[in-house]
Amino acid sequence: MIYDEPRFLPGGDRYVTVEFGNEMNLELNFLAQGLATALAQNGTKGVVETAPCFASLLVHYEPNDIRFADLVAELRALIDSLGPSEDIELDSRLFYFETMYLDPWTKECIADYCAKITEKEYDPDFVARINGLEDRHQLVRVHSGSEYWVASLGFWPGLPFLQPLDPRAMITCPKYNPPRTWTPQGTVGMGGSASAIYPVATPGGYQLFGRTPVPIWDTEKRFDVFDGNIVLFRPGDRIKFVPVTQAEYEAAEAKIDAGSYVYNMVDYQRFSVRNYHRWIATVDKDERF
Repeated sequence: MIYDEPRFLPGGDRYVTVEFGNEMNLELNFLAQGLATALAQNGTKGVVETAPCFASLLVHYEPNDIRFADLVAELRALIDSLGPSEDIELDSRLFYFETMYLDPWTKECIADYCAKITEKEYDPDFVARINGLEDRHQLVRVHSGSEYWVASLGFWPGLPFLQPLDPRAMITCPKYNPPRTWTPQGTVGMGGSASAIYPVATPGGYQLFGRTPVPIWDTEKRFDVFDGNIVLFRPGDRIKFVPVTQAEYEAAEAKIDAGSYVYNMVDYQRFSVRNYHRWIATVDKDERF
């Protein structure tokens, strides 16, 4: 559901959540990110930081500098100034990530889960089957056929929640129940319609079908892309998963270990919602890769 008017919900005495709807919808995320950009450009007194999510924006503010009611009034005015989502343009970097689909490491993780917790169908086969795909190999083609939009960051520092920009790559699946006790660092998986990359080895519940060697957070800032931030991504970035062989994966991993890896990133692009809509109108959403 997309709300007729945004909702402003207090979160203690330092946060306000602006809700645009209650569904995972790229249009709502464009609005959330457009409002975050407008807040940064406006320099609203008392605003500390913002955190866009799929259909909302969390605003952290200093109550000694601005009252809740005054901040809500500022937010309403900024939302009105944004106009329709068609007019939104956002800075958007594009990253290309070497990704080994159907890799041995996540396969081992799934097998360990089956042995120690409960039996389940091999994740790539399960995701392919419930989405009406031919097999795990078509899953790879479908998932790698789109750029992915970084809608938000969490639940672990630097973990990107991703939505496909190409509607032909839209697939969904439930999460594990119960969840896993561990997941390899760099795992690519999905739950619901959101894909994600695990920044470190953690427990988790997403269905697993690939792995990338490319670090997405780095507390030591070994690579230039982490200058000023230990987290690689920003909301509004895009990711293209590039299928590679195990030999290509290990070659990239060796460069990363040596500190000589160069991130494949296009840094100067802007994302136009209007142009995106024009392109979407030309796509047959029933096609698959």
